[in-house]
Amino acid sequence: MKNFKALVVREDNSNVSVQIENELTINQLNDGEVVIKVHYSSLNYKDMLGAQKNGGVIRSYPMIPGIDLSGTIIESKDSNFFVGQEVLVTGYNLGMSHTGGLSEFARVPSSWIVPLPVHLNAKDAMAYGTAGLTAGLSIKALENNGMKPTENQTILVTGATGGVGSIALQILAKMGYKNLIALVRKEYQIDVAKKLGATDVILAESFDFGKKPLNKQKFNYILDTVGGELLSNLIPFVSYDGSISMCGNAAGIKLETTVLPFILRGINLLGIDSVNISHENRVQIWNKLANEWKVSASLLLEEISLEAVPEILSKIKNGAHLGRTIVKIS
Repeated sequence: MKNFKALVVREDNSNVSVQIENELTINQLNDGEVVIKVHYSSLNYKDMLGAQKNGGVIRSYPMIPGIDLSGTIIESKDSNFFVGQEVLVTGYNLGMSHTGGLSEFARVPSSWIVPLPVHLNAKDAMAYGTAGLTAGLSIKALENNGMKPTENQTILVTGATGGVGSIALQILAKMGYKNLIALVRKEYQIDVAKKLGATDVILAESFDFGKKPLNKQKFNYILDTVGGELLSNLIPFVSYDGSISMCGNAAGIKLETTVLPFILRGINLLGIDSVNISHENRVQIWNKLANEWKVSASLLLEEISLEAVPEILSKIKNGAHLGRTIVKIS
């Protein structure tokens, strides 16, 4: 195999550098049964953390980041996968302790691979990426706990113009949910959220959170993508027998609450993990994203080159990133 290029994160004393390197070899990739020619990757909050010193994502250096990829198999030692097959990989240790998707080639364990579903191409798959998978898992968890488009329920989506939130809003709107409330931090995000399917938008700074352990019951379900103080402040507003799905920590990892919403209103807090879920669950959600939930063609989407990745990671870090960014590799 010829030499190829990738984004590489290196540690130099107390600093971390992120740059394109053009002369990588297959031996610099971690082990796996399958080699994939990568067509697309995507950028997520976790990828931004991976480019930071002490970001808590990359565990050894040097490392090729990128927790998502889609592409075509060019070598396989597993009879379940064949040369020429289109596949995708998200989660596990990809881009963390195992060389990832921001590279022209990737070598991965075959157990990580999901065959590209019918009706979904490599670009569509990365328009979703981990963000789409997480949005789908969040919706599934809430529906398993009583959320239904046929009921008169109010659903709040936090971080509504980010990766997970923007996809979740569009899927929920497509499914027929009528009372979709988006919570955003900046005024320019209001119109964006409405275009994504929100029927109403709340600007975080104008919302009266109060400090009561139980507040007026406003939301039957919350699809939370940010965590931290914001989620802590929202818990008292969840209606009786309501549920919250929780998948992110952009606003922090601490959660301060009381037992009262849980024991007096019977609400549920549902943790969402997209990294180590079962292969069966992955395939189920990806098939939904390719079919009845398909919104990839209308997502808030930006396509960039590998060389533009550092700039977008900076936008994610500074909270100035909207929707999804995919990286065209080859």
